[in-house]
Amino acid sequence: MKKLISLLVVVFMITACNQKKCENDKKDSMKTINENTIKKAIDELFAQHGKDNSLRIETGVNQVAQFWKSEDGNEDDFIKFCKENFIADQEKLDVFFNKTSHYFEMLFGSFNMLNIELKRTLHLDLGELTPVDMLFGSYDPSSHFMDDMFNNKLAHHVLLNFPHYSLAEKEAKGKDWTRKEWAYARMADVFTSRTPASLLLKEAQIETEADTYISEYNIIMHNLRDNAGKQLFTDSLRLISHWGLRDELKANYNKGEDGLNKQKLIYEVMKRIITQEIPKEVINNEELVWNPYKNTAKKGDADVSITPEPNVRYEHLLNQFKVLKEIDPYCPYYSTYIDRAFEKNMEMRQEFVEKLFVELVSSEQIKKVGALISKRLGRSLEPFDIWYDGFKSRSNQNESELSKTLNKKYPDVKAYEKDIPNFLVKLGFEKEKAQDISKHIVVEGARGAGHAWGAQMKGDVAHLRSRIPKGGMDYKGYNIGMHELGHCVEQTITLYDIDYYMLKGVPNTAFTEAMAFMFQKRDLSLMGINNKDENEKYLQTLDIFWSMYEIMGVSLVDMNVWKWLYANPDATPEQLKNQVLVITKDIWNKYYAPVFGKKDEPILGIYSHMIAYPLYLSAYPVGHLIEFQVEDYIKTNNAVFAKEIYRMLLNGSVVPQHWMLKAVNQEISNKPVFKAVEEALAKVN
Repeated sequence: MKKLISLLVVVFMITACNQKKCENDKKDSMKTINENTIKKAIDELFAQHGKDNSLRIETGVNQVAQFWKSEDGNEDDFIKFCKENFIADQEKLDVFFNKTSHYFEMLFGSFNMLNIELKRTLHLDLGELTPVDMLFGSYDPSSHFMDDMFNNKLAHHVLLNFPHYSLAEKEAKGKDWTRKEWAYARMADVFTSRTPASLLLKEAQIETEADTYISEYNIIMHNLRDNAGKQLFTDSLRLISHWGLRDELKANYNKGEDGLNKQKLIYEVMKRIITQEIPKEVINNEELVWNPYKNTAKKGDADVSITPEPNVRYEHLLNQFKVLKEIDPYCPYYSTYIDRAFEKNMEMRQEFVEKLFVELVSSEQIKKVGALISKRLGRSLEPFDIWYDGFKSRSNQNESELSKTLNKKYPDVKAYEKDIPNFLVKLGFEKEKAQDISKHIVVEGARGAGHAWGAQMKGDVAHLRSRIPKGGMDYKGYNIGMHELGHCVEQTITLYDIDYYMLKGVPNTAFTEAMAFMFQKRDLSLMGINNKDENEKYLQTLDIFWSMYEIMGVSLVDMNVWKWLYANPDATPEQLKNQVLVITKDIWNKYYAPVFGKKDEPILGIYSHMIAYPLYLSAYPVGHLIEFQVEDYIKTNNAVFAKEIYRMLLNGSVVPQHWMLKAVNQEISNKPVFKAVEEALAKVN
């Protein structure tokens, strides 16, 4: 570890040496061509091409001016560039578009393949990490793309000929666009910033360090002890924070008093992680026995001196903020990372998303569902009941027995991969299509909780990663695998079957999460286990609704932490930790204490996404809303799941609300779920 730190220090020193250059770049990035020169270029283009293309000319010239730097040439060079490279002829514009799309696919696809290989050891269960793994894994092969595209003026060519549209413009105009016009609109979206490569490399390094910190953060569960000194968990159980801890907590809802005691112990572990009172000595350590209640540790019969983890969790979050804030000046359309996360990446306004979440978590329906859960449990709600899993059909299944079945059926990744075509056929895909999709998916054993990594060009494959222990796949790994399979199927269809490469994918990560949720919830039926409960439809509605309640609160914490960071950019890790605790308790007291009857609980601060994936969390609750509306549409129309999913995915990456209107004839809203929850409560009660 000391060698690793030393090598990383060298990397930071190299970055620091480039700081002066970065500062000069930053100053230069604020320069623009003056208004007189812009007007002269526009007038000369009008004279050259007439005013039939007036809007494109005005927009294109202003876009190039926005990103033109002194190194690109003087004002005469700017005018000359615009005159020589504006494409008025539609056929020639189509040629430029088609060729550029192809070259983008080759570049983005190759960068993606390199990135996957460089991070392979970090992401897969391939043994102990070494310093060289970290150094290569934190390198971003695409970091020079923007520099190169602006330096050779390819970016200027695109900006001159393809208008960039704001989110408001896309929402207002896009409903009348053809597929080609949508694909055209995505061209300028590639070049919305001119961030120096040195800064992008720094961002990749910091992001990788945070991701590795999380993926290596395991709790040795059989070494936990309660206040009676009792071991509650079976031997050889290692759980990653927070995913593994959460899933183990969920798995104990059908196990009586023993299950409740395990849940309470897990919650104590979570609180110690959030407050950073967890001893650094017990993280990933097989040798120490730890009592989270008393926060004491032993080695054998001897007490061991322990030291709290020194705010490492919040250092990583702060480092992410600082580097992303450094990028702000290079993004004229999106002046903060909050803007980029929502308006650029999600293409949903942050204010709209926050309002949507607050509406649901403060609803009367939440209180009714909370009361129902308390009744079903036969006790008052505990804070960890935000993860109540009793509405799912698998809650009536013995997880250990499920795991035994899965151990035999899937002893390794290849056995699981071989069964993917069968999964897809059971979901309603034709056999030939199921095989076609499956050949583009490979399964690998994850070092962390699991994830999916899609291809970016035809000919490449999507990577499905889940934890697969030596004894074979257990139920947790299978359940996660089904979630990731949903991602991989979406990634494959929206790359290989989409009409324009520039429209590959879905509108944002919430949509791919919705696909993943829908695959994940069908995990038992794909094992041949069917729930015959006549209330299944209503129970599923309540399950999704409660999941929304949980993750929306976590997302509100995430948003408010980032707002606070922008208001307090010089905060220390200690100050950030304290503020996260303030925010988590404030959100809890507003929207959860009225339901749970307990105040000042910090549980909403446990999510690892906050540390490793900045402002990603909002994708999950929006994904749940999309999931609900899509599932409801399929049921209402008595449609085949696979056929409808395939139809919807071919909408590609248009803006979210337009995608939803084409898919289910509704925009994203809480109203459909509120209505269904009331119906479900009447039936289930």
